[in-house]
Amino acid sequence: MKSDLVKAASKAILNQQILVNMVSRRVRQLCLGHRPLVECAPGLRAADIALTEIANGKLTYESTFGQNGSAEVAQVVPFPTVIASKKKAKKAA
Repeated sequence: MKSDLVKAASKAILNQQILVNMVSRRVRQLCLGHRPLVECAPGLRAADIALTEIANGKLTYESTFGQNGSAEVAQVVPFPTVIASKKKAKKAA
């Protein structure tokens, strides 16, 4: 990866963890045969193409956080309890 592309993509996506996930997912897509969203020179690696797409604003992400930036509380459904009773083994007489 080229450092100037990483810096440019970091300005578009501020969270580094999200950036890494976006790049890895896009690299996987490009390796499977998807076409690049930007014009690129032959010989560029898939990671460089993904970073260029992010820096140019061709790829974005949608946050799953609430409007105020806090995570929404999901309802937890308790697993039904199972009461197991041990059976006593009968001794052979």
